[in-house]
Parts: sequence; structure tokens; C-alpha cells
Amino acid sequence: MAYDAGMMAAAIAEIHAAAQGARIEKITQPEKDQIVLQMRSHDGGRRLLIDAGSNTPRIGFSAATRENPASPPMFCMLLRKHLSGAHLLSVEQIGFERVARLTFQTRDEMGFLAARHLIAEVMGRYSNLIFTDEKDKILAVLRPVDFTTSSRRQVLPGMTYELPPVQSEKVDPTTTDKAAFTALWELAPAEREAAKWLTGSFCGLSSTVAREIVYRASGSSESTLRQCDLSLLWSHFAAVMEMIREKNFAPCVLMDGERPVEYAFLPLRQYGSAWQRVDGAAGEVMDRYFATRDRENRVRQRAGDVLRILTAAEARIHKKLDIQRGELADCERAVEYKKAGDLITANMYLLERGMKSATLTDYEDYHEEDGSYGECTVQLDERLTPAANAQRYFKKYAKSKTAKIELTRQIALGESELTYIYSVLDALTHAETDADLSEIREELYRSGYASRMKNFVAKKAATPKIMRFVTANGYTVLCGKNNVQNEHITHRLADRNDYWFHAKGVPGSHVVLVCGGEEPPEIDFTQAAEIAAQYSKAAGGQNVPVDYTKVRNVKKPAQGKPGLVIYHTNWTAYVTPDADKVAALRERIGKS
Repeated sequence: MAYDAGMMAAAIAEIHAAAQGARIEKITQPEKDQIVLQMRSHDGGRRLLIDAGSNTPRIGFSAATRENPASPPMFCMLLRKHLSGAHLLSVEQIGFERVARLTFQTRDEMGFLAARHLIAEVMGRYSNLIFTDEKDKILAVLRPVDFTTSSRRQVLPGMTYELPPVQSEKVDPTTTDKAAFTALWELAPAEREAAKWLTGSFCGLSSTVAREIVYRASGSSESTLRQCDLSLLWSHFAAVMEMIREKNFAPCVLMDGERPVEYAFLPLRQYGSAWQRVDGAAGEVMDRYFATRDRENRVRQRAGDVLRILTAAEARIHKKLDIQRGELADCERAVEYKKAGDLITANMYLLERGMKSATLTDYEDYHEEDGSYGECTVQLDERLTPAANAQRYFKKYAKSKTAKIELTRQIALGESELTYIYSVLDALTHAETDADLSEIREELYRSGYASRMKNFVAKKAATPKIMRFVTANGYTVLCGKNNVQNEHITHRLADRNDYWFHAKGVPGSHVVLVCGGEEPPEIDFTQAAEIAAQYSKAAGGQNVPVDYTKVRNVKKPAQGKPGLVIYHTNWTAYVTPDADKVAALRERIGKS
């Protein structure tokens, strides 16, 4: 679902209630199109995220922490100059559009009180962030728009800010009365889908909200105007608009296991019980919905070279394995080659040069019922003598035997390398910081992939920053996010009597339950197993098998890839990981 005007209204209502008068403590720009304002009010500290990216544009509170670049971009530095220590006077939505204006009280260069505006235009690929003075003169813009970009509207420093062009064919739904609604209804074709009519006639409505209104009015989100009752459709449309005007929002996000699939500023009923509905504040809903997207976008942007290497290596290995498995299947004919050579040798006196084939007596195929022997047709090379044909089959037999051994070894190596590639791909999904990505690049360099990484220079390895959790009874759990961290945890940090966990049969993190010589209670084993399941390819599954054993039973094979281990003595636990519970165990670090 797109971030629509209704969701912006919900976010602004939350900001207005919790942060009006708040002081700006810190301003950061973790991504080129993201600004985070660290605010503090009587209710405590909050982070206000403004994302002007084309993939995940939004404005709202966010609890997620983001790594900042080593040097702040110019736009961030200018905001720090003007807004550090400023107070948020007001936040408003301009009309029923996806445009928010934040007004701050600060001091100018002379020390006098002055107002400054930060305008967030959250409009998909046209999203932007503009900083103006009290007279709407543009002081800075995140993404400048000149004549070469747009002939309708330019946004450049020094110009006076103007609102984006309005969609003249659409009307404001929050100010529409029943008469205007009915007039638009009567002009529309009766066979048009009601949801598309709503989004085409009224501004600020997403297709999800339009379908929800139609569903509540007719029982089906795909009903046409002919299938809808006008009075019922108007009644539910008006109820949603009244919710917006009165700021009675009820944001929710629909979850398919651990995967968010939809969100809105009102309860979504059109999907029935197909997905789990999670209610919460606007910021919490957007954090839950966009968390996966933000991580995937960050990986695509910062680790594009690594992804290209891994996907190319995966395709290459798959192709090579297919060829080798085909050749291995041909090697199964080794017995046929030996039999042909033996038959030619036994019946040499019946053959002569120039024969293309011969039907020979098979002395191994004896029929007891009549005392006869079977026959077998052997293909011959007419250019060779019978003896040479026999030698040709014996050579093919010997070659097939040798090839079978070597191909079996090569296939095992290929499958091992493919498993390693999958483990690195899984590690990319858990990468949270640039340091995590640097560790993955370093790992690939050590594994022989550095020649394909753009501008990579090997550096002295730093101590990995691993994830730490605290269980219900206060035991520390260590978890790696990539193979470098996995090795560091298993072979350096863990004591030989600690417990080691790993999701069974899938790529995932090494997890160690630090015992300190004690035997932890059952709940702590379960929580450690849940962490291992959550940080694996099986995250989001049900009854995920997790192997666990003492660290002393975990060994690294000779010449094994980073993160590869073997173990023989283990137990298996079956757990269903919950992302929220696992995150709560991580948050306990700061409280314990």
C-alpha cells in the first residue's frame, strides 16, 4: 500500500499530541533521502523520521536505530545550523495532500527569535524535503528541481516555496458532502469498479482504503458501482472521513507470519482472517511494515557489488552441478562397457574388421530351464580390429570408474560452495550497519572473491561487533550476523562448556548460550533456540528444528569455508520464532 493522505493525517496527529513544543536535540541523515530529528519533550525522547525516498517515503515516529555516515551531508549540516536546540511549534497537513509542514522556533544569526519551516512532500518518486524561512523563502532543498527536471514547478534555494500542482480532476474527500458525492456518482459509468471510482474522484485515498470502504458497503472489495447501494457507500465513505476529521485513527498492519503485507490508518476487514492484524500507533505500524523494506533497500544500495557476485556465483555453480550430475549419470554405464569388452574378447574368433555390430553369446546369461545362453548385441567401430574394439570398451570402463570418483568429489565441493553462498546471502539479510557489510566483504576476500568486488581493499580485521541478548533468567546469548562473526563467537568467545545453537539444515547464525559453568533452566534454552531460528533462513516458520550441543562438540573442518562447522553429538529443539519476543530480549541488554 502507498503512504496516503489518511496515513499522513494519523502520523501528524501522533506527532502533534506527543511532540508539540519538543526541543530538537540531534539531527542526523543516515541515508541520502532520510532525516531523523531526535526530539525531547515532557513525555521523553523520540525520533521523528522523514523519508523522502522513492521506495519507502513517509513521516512519523520511529524506534529503529540507524547508523549514520562518517561525515554528515550538506543538507544535514545546514539543518543542524538552523534547528539545533529549536522547538517544534506546530505540525500540520496542508489540505488533504501528502504534504506536511513542521514549524520550528529558533534563533537567527543575530540571536533574534525566528521561525523556520521544514516541509515534507511524501509523494512516491516525487518526494522531497524543503527547508524555508518564515516568509517561505527556500533555504535548502534535499532534491533540487530545475527546468531540466520539471517545467511545471521548480524547487531551488532562493525561490519562494509553492505547493505541488493540485490534481484538478479530483476533489478533497474530507470536505465533500452527500450532494457532491451523489453528483459524481451519477456521472460515472455503472460498470466501473467502485474502488477505482473512489481513487479517481477523490484525492489522498489509496487503493487499499478505497477497497475497504467498498467492502464495508457491499461485502466485496471488487464491487462495481451498479452493485453498490449509493446510500450505504456514502455512509461508509462519510464515516471514514469523519474519522479523519475527528482524528480517531486506528492504525493497523497485516502480517503473514513475519512478513508485513498491508497497513492503513483504519482497521482492515476486507481480508478476513487470511492475515493476522496487529494494531498500534502510526509510528509503530510503519516501523513494523517498513523494517524489512528498509533493510533490503539498504543492502541493495550499499552491497550491490556483493549481491552481484553472489548471484553470479550461485548461477555458475548451479550450471556446473547440472553438467556434472549429467556426466555422473553417464558413468553408471561403466558396467555395460566392461560387459561389452568381455563379450568381444570371448567371441574374438567370430569378429573381423569392418563390422558395425555383432550379436554375441552372453555366457553370464544362462537359462537353466533349457540349458541355453542369452545373446547381446554389441556396437563396433568398423575402422578398428576386434581386439582394438575390446580395448576401446575397457578404456571407457576405466575412465567411467575414475570419473565417477572425481565427479562425486567435485559435486560435493560444488554443493558445499553453494551452501556457503546461501549462508552469505542469509548474512546480508541480517546486516544492520556498514561494519557488518565490511565484515562480509572481508570474508569474501578471504574466500577468493575479492577480484570481482569494486574498489575493495583488504584492511586489518577489527573485532566483530556481535549481537547480544539476555534471557529471562539473565543469561547472555551471543549471536553472529555473518560468517566472520559466527567464527568469532564459536571459536574465540564461547567456553567449551557453553551451549551452541543453529537452525537445522538451513543457513543461519551461530548462537551461543553463555552458561558460566551452570545448567540454565529450560526457558533459557528455549529462548536461545528461538534466537537461532529467528536469525536463520527459517525465520517466520512454524516448529523450526534447532540443533544444540556443547561448544566442545563443534569443530571446524580442515580448509573449511568461514562459518562452516561439523558436530555429531547434539539434541534438537522445535520452536516457533517470534520477532517481537526476540527483539525484546535484545532490548534487555540496556536494562540488565
